[in-house]
Amino acid sequence: MAASEKEAMVWVRILEEGVFRFDASEAARAAAGPSLSFAVPRRREEPRAGGDRPAIVPACEVVGDDQRVVVELPSGTSFYGTGESSGPLERTGKLVITWNTDAWDYGPGTTSLYQSHPWVLAVLPDGKALGVLADTTCRCEIDLRQESVMKFSASCAYPVIVFGPFNTPSEVTTSLSHAIGTVSMPPKWSLGYHQCRYSYDSSEKVLQVIKTFRERGIPCDVVWMDIDYMDGFRCFTFSHRFPDPKCIVNDLHSIGCKAIWMLDPGIKNESGYFVFDSGSKSDVWVQKEDKQPFVGEVWPGDCVFPDFTCERARSWWSSLVRQFVSNGVDGLWNDMNEPAVFNTATKTMPESNIHRGDANIGGHQNHPYYHNVYGMLMAKSTYEGMKLANSAKRPFVLTRAGFIGQQRYAAMWTGDNVSNWEHFHMSIAMVLQLGLSGQPFAGPDIGGFAGNATPKLFGRWMGVGALFPFSRGHSDKGSLDHEPWSFGEECEEVCRLALLRRYRLLPHIYTLFYLSHTNGTPVAAPVYFADPQDLELRKIETSFLLGSLLVCASTCPDKGAHEYAQKLPKGIWLPFDFGDSHPDLPMMYLRGGAILPIGLPLKHVGEAKLDDNLSLIIALDENGKAEGVLFEDDGDGYEFLQGNYLLTYYVAELHSSVVTVKVARTEGSWKRPNRNLKINILLGGGAMISTQGIDGEDLHLTMPTGSEVSCLVATKMIRPIPDIDKPLGKEVAELSEIPIDLKGEDWLVKVVPQIGGRIISMTHLPADSQWLHSTNGINGYEEYNAAEDTAGCTEEYKVIRRYREQSGKEESICLEGDIGGGLVLQRQISICKENQKIVKIDSSIRAKQGADHSASNGIKQKIFPDSREVTFEGDLRPNGEWMLVDKRTNLSLVNCFDLSQVSTCKLHWGTNHLNMELWSEQRSVSKDTPLRICHHYEVRKTN
Repeated sequence: MAASEKEAMVWVRILEEGVFRFDASEAARAAAGPSLSFAVPRRREEPRAGGDRPAIVPACEVVGDDQRVVVELPSGTSFYGTGESSGPLERTGKLVITWNTDAWDYGPGTTSLYQSHPWVLAVLPDGKALGVLADTTCRCEIDLRQESVMKFSASCAYPVIVFGPFNTPSEVTTSLSHAIGTVSMPPKWSLGYHQCRYSYDSSEKVLQVIKTFRERGIPCDVVWMDIDYMDGFRCFTFSHRFPDPKCIVNDLHSIGCKAIWMLDPGIKNESGYFVFDSGSKSDVWVQKEDKQPFVGEVWPGDCVFPDFTCERARSWWSSLVRQFVSNGVDGLWNDMNEPAVFNTATKTMPESNIHRGDANIGGHQNHPYYHNVYGMLMAKSTYEGMKLANSAKRPFVLTRAGFIGQQRYAAMWTGDNVSNWEHFHMSIAMVLQLGLSGQPFAGPDIGGFAGNATPKLFGRWMGVGALFPFSRGHSDKGSLDHEPWSFGEECEEVCRLALLRRYRLLPHIYTLFYLSHTNGTPVAAPVYFADPQDLELRKIETSFLLGSLLVCASTCPDKGAHEYAQKLPKGIWLPFDFGDSHPDLPMMYLRGGAILPIGLPLKHVGEAKLDDNLSLIIALDENGKAEGVLFEDDGDGYEFLQGNYLLTYYVAELHSSVVTVKVARTEGSWKRPNRNLKINILLGGGAMISTQGIDGEDLHLTMPTGSEVSCLVATKMIRPIPDIDKPLGKEVAELSEIPIDLKGEDWLVKVVPQIGGRIISMTHLPADSQWLHSTNGINGYEEYNAAEDTAGCTEEYKVIRRYREQSGKEESICLEGDIGGGLVLQRQISICKENQKIVKIDSSIRAKQGADHSASNGIKQKIFPDSREVTFEGDLRPNGEWMLVDKRTNLSLVNCFDLSQVSTCKLHWGTNHLNMELWSEQRSVSKDTPLRICHHYEVRKTN
């Protein structure tokens, strides 16, 4: 490769198979001082013979104080990585400068953000890949503006490490992670949803927010305290609004919520403040040229800054953290640690400042040498302080600033983004870039930090953000409320469904983190990882992979994910959901050959029990096989390192129309929980078949014939978030005995709206899947009765009107049926023109006249909203058909009772649910004393 005549000598060292280190001349490196090079395994320091040089050789040029490295690659190479960077996923055409910056209100063209990752992943035209790491902490320019050429430039000499070429991009990221360290295993609760605001201004407000999450049935595991919890923004203190932090934490813990508190590096320059006094005594502050502590303005006013580059300062900070954690702190948040300084032109420390770094990382240096690692060293000190406080728990630290390799100590978020569609779109690519750069535990501020999100933007963002590795909603103090219920009923429902999805997928997500911790694989990866040779996949940035799960989202305000023509990787990809399909939620696909473990829809991680039912969603490959893995342990601590865990490898195989699902092998010393296992086999078009048994035993399921497979999943009445245009319906007044036909590619649906209310029959399975059942097993479905079976309760209905709706996307029949008790069933049946293999049936039940409580014996009982609970006994017991309707929430309980079997009926309700307990007395077989048996029913708000 051609290079300047001033090109320095380049030494090539083999570090491990496929990993090479390039160094400029010894003189240039000596002039630069010590390096912060990562300890890649099996380093060989001697120069190697030419035969050991890789095919890709950088050209190194030293001009004055600058070292420039150029790597030319084949035409058609795609660039990724560069760590935390805005803009598109594919990086060709971009310039990135690694200089940690307080980049509030950044945009797609911003060159420097809060973290620095001097790393580029290159995917070659044939699908092979390599990575290049410029091993320097100094400001480094990564220039990808020339097609298939990467350029690194820094004002110091530095080694360059090339990882590859390997056969796949995944092998490159794994090799990088082995070099810089894999992500620390997070506590399982930290994978739940986090709620944050700058700021919840009192302990009462914090508790109220979490109680509202619980009352509304929206999952949440963590609440965050921003700087307003402090006394005058002084770190390690509490204001009068948080007078008893242990008490508020205990209250939060009692309802299953963790608490995370912020710590900034700026320490108020104030004698008598114990943190300042102890730091001054220990001589830990960053110094100016005159060796006096540097003073800069941040939130508390004039501040000094710990010099985290020296062990003395890190130990001092860790001891403060250790004491602070005793207040019940569950996790810590390091912000403003670029470090940000208000009263300087550069928004950070002057370059003349002195850091008294340890000899093994560079010794005494001016600020530019350590600027990019200041935040990571602070996070490391915080992490170690939490370990000192409780060595039996895994620390959780979140940091804004950082450097490549920081995943060993902290998760990160993408900083102060904005509540707009551009930042929503960008957030997917940013999370993926961080994963490709070795930092898998990342996510954005869901809904945007600055500004006010619209209901649709917030709901759509939550749908995607609920599936990011780190999932947190956060907003600025100047914005309107950004809790899920702040945007109206439709948005709240989308958020509830989205977060319930996350919690059902937590077994899978937790397993992915274990694999990332042990193997270095990303948790979230670009779609092209499924097929690196497919050039069309390389620019897709509205979809991503979670292991074998493909998430396809919409970041366009006027289209839902179901309206996009999704580009899928080659092979089998089967759509599925949890009975929660919605135009504002992402589509989910499972790769053929994969088994996906899922759990229960919890409200917080602490609800889970070892013997909870487990489900497997299975997509067979073209050979009728599938495999998957599930990691389980205590969810915290380090016993898993001593083998105290259970790693289960499940396999499924089809033989003669029977699928057998079994445990192929296990690792770890944990005993398998005694639990039920449900298997769900995807059939295509959203349909599935299910069976259940005991986990650990072989389960068998007979596959249906082709004529029995109904490609149908559309379960609940979809109420899109406002702003989606709804086609106007043209009502037809008369009811006809002639069947109405809806014709599609694979369907001819006949709907009879009049005779006996004969529409179609659906059976709602416990797995939230819908089937159209055939009466004769020939040619699909034939309508055969006028009843809808819902959770074991059959209700007859009579159609009272029908009309047609038509738009460019689909034609539908709309029906309304009277099911008694003042309730109306609304149903829309349609065939989507874009995928005519799918019949959609959207249903809802609403109050017709607003009956409160009625029974067939004529007794009526008024229940007021503030009563919350009422008990019926004696003559007030339900008799015959009995119904409760809550007009405010549009919830109802309907059932039929036998007075001989019901002694007491107890009702209780909240803002989004109704509960009914029916007590009966039965004679014990072995004793004369009666047994009191309770049957519990619950209805939750779904629209």
